Amino acid sequence: MVESHSVLLKRRSLPVYHGHARSILSRTTGFIARAGFTHSLTPARNCVYGCSYCYVPTLGIYGGLKRVDWQRWGRHTTYKSNAAKLLRRQVRPEQVVYCSPLVDPYQPVEEAERLMPRILEALIERPPAVFVLQTRGTLALRDIPLLRELMERTRLRVSFSLTTDRDDIRKLYEPHCESVEARVHAMQSLVEAGIPVHCTLAPILPCNPSRLAELALKATARGVIADPLHSRDGKPLGATTRPHALQISRVRGFEQWHRSRLQSEVLSSIRCRVEAEGRDFGVGEDGFRMLTE
Repeated sequence: MVESHSVLLKRRSLPVYHGHARSILSRTTGFIARAGFTHSLTPARNCVYGCSYCYVPTLGIYGGLKRVDWQRWGRHTTYKSNAAKLLRRQVRPEQVVYCSPLVDPYQPVEEAERLMPRILEALIERPPAVFVLQTRGTLALRDIPLLRELMERTRLRVSFSLTTDRDDIRKLYEPHCESVEARVHAMQSLVEAGIPVHCTLAPILPCNPSRLAELALKATARGVIADPLHSRDGKPLGATTRPHALQISRVRGFEQWHRSRLQSEVLSSIRCRVEAEGRDFGVGEDGFRMLTE
């Protein structure tokens, strides 16, 4: 039986469901496997951030989703209530774990659910070789004490997503996410607490590339990771940008941000600025490999 309740999220009443998963760690394939991760950990199914560009619903059943998830992406979430219990049984010392490729572990409803503290406590008890948190959620600051404790047991990395330097653009493509300023502040606070943080510019939305690079350099002291918007061109299968973001780009005159030529120019500009400061810069799997090294 799946239980549910509703939470009020930024004036939206969203259902939160609960279910028991059969497994919590999945062997990686493709992109993140090539970057060096052996397993992924996804604490929930569907993400209430509901970003317009999110590639996950384009994966369908291959992303572990049910039809209701990709048809109603961002309108509910289903928590894996037994995640911590499963993790204690399944995690191994040699594993390199990525959390999470399919949902933000600090999506807003996590404030009430508090599943991540239980997951972090399980990892502290039974640490893998490497544990990486991928998030854009400032709620990660709540768990700094647990993250600091986990650092003593494993190689911990936080990959914090920043997509643009312009909050007006952020509101267009990811209206339910925290502001640009709040995310930069969250990264700085994590760094000040001693947490290893990489600023991940992914996906790169319309921006001033130099200004975005400056924000990344300001927010952290480590290498910078980047990835442009995914494109279906020449890629019949797999992850790609949702039609919702493409429609926003067409209406607002940002179609060129989905084209490889402009993407290459933007990445080159950011690379020059980052490397001028003596920092590493990586795109795609080369960038995400920084998290496992």
